[in-house]
Amino acid sequence: MAAANVNPFNLSDSEEEEAERRPNESVDTERSPSDGAPGPPGNPFSPPADTEPPTLVLSINRTSPSGEGISVSAAATAAMACSTETRVSVDVIAAQLLRDQYILTALEFHTELLEAGRELPRLRDYFSNPGNFERQSGTPPASKDQGLGPGGPLNRAGSISTLDSLDFARYSDDGNRETDERVAESELPSQERKNFKSSPEIQEPIRPLEKRALNFLVNEYLLKNEYKLSAITFSDENDDQDFELWDDVGLNIPKPPDLLQLYRNCGAALPSPRDVVDVAVGMDLGDLPGNCVALDAPKKPDLSQQQQAEVVQELEYQISLLNNEKQSLAEQMKKLQSEIQTLKRSVSSPPPATLNPGAQPTSSPPCSTNNASSDDPLAVSPTDNGQYLDIRGVSEPESDPDPPPSQNTSQPHHQSHNKLKKRPPVQFDQPNRKLSPAFQQALLSFCRMCSDSRLGAEVSRIADSEESVMLMLGRCLPHIVPNVLLAKREELIPLILCTACLHPEPKERDQLLHILFNLIKRPDDEQRQMILTGCVAFARHVGPTRVEAELLPQCWEQINHKYPERRLLVAEACGALAPYLPKEIRSSLVLSMLQQMLAEDKADMVREAVVKSLGIIMGYIDDPDKYSQGFELMLLSIGDPSERVVSAVHQVFIPAFAAWTTELGTLHSALIPALMARIEKLLTQGEHGLDEHKLHMFLSALQSLIPPLFAVVLQNAPFTSRAKLHGDTPAIEVTRFPRPASLLQDVATIIGSREMLAALLLLYDHQLEHEGTTGWDSLLWVVNQFLPQLIEIVGRINVTSSTCVHEFSRFFWRFCRTFGKIFTNTKVKPQFQEILRLSEENVDASAGNGILTKATVPIYATGVLTCYNQEEDRKLLVGFLEDVMTTLSLSYAPLDSLKAAFVELGANPVYHELLLTVLWYGVVHTSALVRCTAARMFELLVKGVNETLVAQRVVPALITLSSDPEISVRISTIPAFGTIMETVTQKELLERVKMQLASFLEDPQYQDQHSLHMEIIRTFGRVGPNAEPRFRDEFVLPHLHKLSLANNSQATESKRIDIATQLFEAYSALSCCFISEEVMVNHFLPGLRCLRADMEQLSPEHEVILSSMIKECEIKVENRGMADAQGSVSIASSLVGEDAKTKFLSKMGQLTTSGAMLANVFQRKK
Repeated sequence: MAAANVNPFNLSDSEEEEAERRPNESVDTERSPSDGAPGPPGNPFSPPADTEPPTLVLSINRTSPSGEGISVSAAATAAMACSTETRVSVDVIAAQLLRDQYILTALEFHTELLEAGRELPRLRDYFSNPGNFERQSGTPPASKDQGLGPGGPLNRAGSISTLDSLDFARYSDDGNRETDERVAESELPSQERKNFKSSPEIQEPIRPLEKRALNFLVNEYLLKNEYKLSAITFSDENDDQDFELWDDVGLNIPKPPDLLQLYRNCGAALPSPRDVVDVAVGMDLGDLPGNCVALDAPKKPDLSQQQQAEVVQELEYQISLLNNEKQSLAEQMKKLQSEIQTLKRSVSSPPPATLNPGAQPTSSPPCSTNNASSDDPLAVSPTDNGQYLDIRGVSEPESDPDPPPSQNTSQPHHQSHNKLKKRPPVQFDQPNRKLSPAFQQALLSFCRMCSDSRLGAEVSRIADSEESVMLMLGRCLPHIVPNVLLAKREELIPLILCTACLHPEPKERDQLLHILFNLIKRPDDEQRQMILTGCVAFARHVGPTRVEAELLPQCWEQINHKYPERRLLVAEACGALAPYLPKEIRSSLVLSMLQQMLAEDKADMVREAVVKSLGIIMGYIDDPDKYSQGFELMLLSIGDPSERVVSAVHQVFIPAFAAWTTELGTLHSALIPALMARIEKLLTQGEHGLDEHKLHMFLSALQSLIPPLFAVVLQNAPFTSRAKLHGDTPAIEVTRFPRPASLLQDVATIIGSREMLAALLLLYDHQLEHEGTTGWDSLLWVVNQFLPQLIEIVGRINVTSSTCVHEFSRFFWRFCRTFGKIFTNTKVKPQFQEILRLSEENVDASAGNGILTKATVPIYATGVLTCYNQEEDRKLLVGFLEDVMTTLSLSYAPLDSLKAAFVELGANPVYHELLLTVLWYGVVHTSALVRCTAARMFELLVKGVNETLVAQRVVPALITLSSDPEISVRISTIPAFGTIMETVTQKELLERVKMQLASFLEDPQYQDQHSLHMEIIRTFGRVGPNAEPRFRDEFVLPHLHKLSLANNSQATESKRIDIATQLFEAYSALSCCFISEEVMVNHFLPGLRCLRADMEQLSPEHEVILSSMIKECEIKVENRGMADAQGSVSIASSLVGEDAKTKFLSKMGQLTTSGAMLANVFQRKK
């Protein structure tokens, strides 16, 4: 209660908090809101006697309804305005201000007197003496609510901002909810800053951390204002500090504003009286004792009537404010008193205790309220609720049962404390002495105990019940947390959680949970796990109502926090707390929070956690109306640009959402059909360009729904009721199902156990093989609706899109593996075979072969026929590919579908031997068309096959085809030979290929073969840039030169332009390669010139490009010649334009010589 308003991350408490902690203490501890300096309890300042005796003693030792004291100057002004009979001496006012340590008010009073020409000697002597403001040495730092004498340090004043009093944390960009990371006491011994320096001579030396902070700010200022050389010099002189990183300073606070901002804030004007007002409850002069009022004749007032009217108006305004505050505080007192009574009743007979039974009760002499609060051994703070044992009074005499009126404020606490005197008495040995109680108390006062500060008060009391312990922890933890090292703050989590669970005050619990979520500025993974574990433990202990009321607001506050680690904590907390929230909140507020973070958060790791938490929410949601929102969230999340987010969708969200739709009965009636409809719509819209990314999104989501769909089939089968667990049930094969993306996609997890799944699979296979699917609605939907629709979609995708083919192949592979071999052989394959129609009588029918050119062929081959790798399965695949190759070749149909199947299968080395078997079938086929197709398929296979298979299987087959009687077959082998030259490194193999290509080029029988020359030039242009340089220089370029020269004399214009076009493409590709000067001069340039001669007549636009290429090559040759002639010195002559300038300046930048030496660089050498 008392510490409810304490900011746990601010090391200096506000005056209002102090007033709440000590509302009934002596009035000397009250402070003026303008300076924040408390009065010195028990240590009054006695000013020296001056010439003018006091005429009025104004006591401010009263308690106003607001708990604040009116400044003496205000009271004096009120007295002057209300009475013309008496007048208060200014010296009395000055003495009272100095006595109660209102130093700044006294200073302002002194200034006003000086301006009026009425200097007061008391104030002049006080402020001219530096000793009044020096620090006391050899004493421990005072608590922030403990006043010191005139020789001690002054507390921080709100109206003065010196450099060492600036609170850097208040300028933090962390926002109002941020944790002000402070330095632990071990790192910074003195946390309090004294900001009142009366003279430069007493200014303490700069501390190391202060120096590093100022160095950082100075360097930042120099850089921002273009003093770069000064910044460099300054950085060199402080080489032990990293000026790029504020954390290197060593202060655990955010980076303060720059020097300019600090300077401007330091020079800000003082607040107006309307903003900060010194107020208190005044006293009528008639109520004062007669000897306190001066009998002198009243003097003429110095203030004019207008000034007096303004003072009266100001005081009336203050009185209205005080009356309002009085009413609110009265209500608060009633509330607190009722809570105290409730807490007292809730305590079940605490163990009795008797304090100091041997002490003789004696009456203590009347004393001030200050002494009553500090010396009374049984004085208990009002926040104790009578539940504490005060160790301060153990060996001190008990106070008089009838204390003087000045101690009436502590009477209720005596009564509540006496209730505890029921436990067995604690006996102490009493000396046989006859000391007076006053002497004994004075003697014990030399024991250095501090009970007047907040910490001293906590230390001097020992809680005697669980509730008292909770109250104590609630007060102390906000002050402990900021002083714990950041790396060790998670050690406080058990304390914070335990206190938050058991503390009786809702406001305190809210503050403690706020501390928990702000405990660490950027919690790492382990720290977040610890906080989440604590949150779950808290939720289990307190129940859903308090989780909603206390934990969720903490999450909501940090949903837009600047640090992603804090937003990540919120996202993870929403999922962790989902089982412990009310179901209405789960499906409304939490779902909306996560939806907002998914749509707006820019951090991938936060959205990943959001998706996982959404999956957990989907596992606990039971409102069918939220299905559409869940579907939209699924579409939004699978379209996320981050791979880790999409992976989390497939691992967590989709399985959880599918489990919910299974319970709703909408998995196969709503969810899967909705995805299928979106795929079909995408194919319809993408006739001129398919959006492959969206297709991948929808198809991958559909793929993640295969395990729950199979689980639905098993759970709704006719045999489900007969499934029983037996010890002799065979275990499931490891390879029975594809590897799941997560445990949630494991069919055994969805069913419940691997034993139950094994029993169901046994009955599933028996049902499919022997009993059929009659009455099995879920499986009939898969066979009669889902599968035909999929096959129809497959026939509409573009066969040349390797991405689409791969995606659908993978989907069918997982589908068939999940539903099993019997299902694949009896339900899937027959539907494909019926559509493909590979019978002999349909070979020449163009209508029947149209489907063979679609993507159905590669997807059936790679997605269905490769599911199982037994001998009969491999034979079926080989036969299918041979039939497709034969059918397409004899029908003169495009080979795209066959090529797509070879590319997809060739990516897996397991199928290389199988594909070579298929191609060998084509090599020895009786039809030249089939042999041509086989030769072209070798080109696709060479790149993925290892060199051993190339040497043993591929090259012999190509050599065989290169001597084929049909010239078209021989020409078809050229691309494959070129690919071998591009990919193989074995010299013997390369020589064999080189000899075969040379025979094509040099054999007289091929001199007039236009198609062969076209194919060779096209192959040279494709493989030349990647081929071995020696092969390119000695074989490719010389033969291209010969072909260019021969094309100049080509009589047929169509053939001439075909060859010239192919030569232009080849030379354009080869011009990017490094070509030696000899080859450039002897072959490359002559070939280009021959080609330019053709293009001058056939294609003038190409001739311009060729002329530019020739000129560029000639410049390269000239530059190389000059470089060889002049040596390395002439390298600079090749640098032109900005390149030369850049390199020159970079060289100049490397010089470290002086100015005189730098000037010598440009002198001519003699």
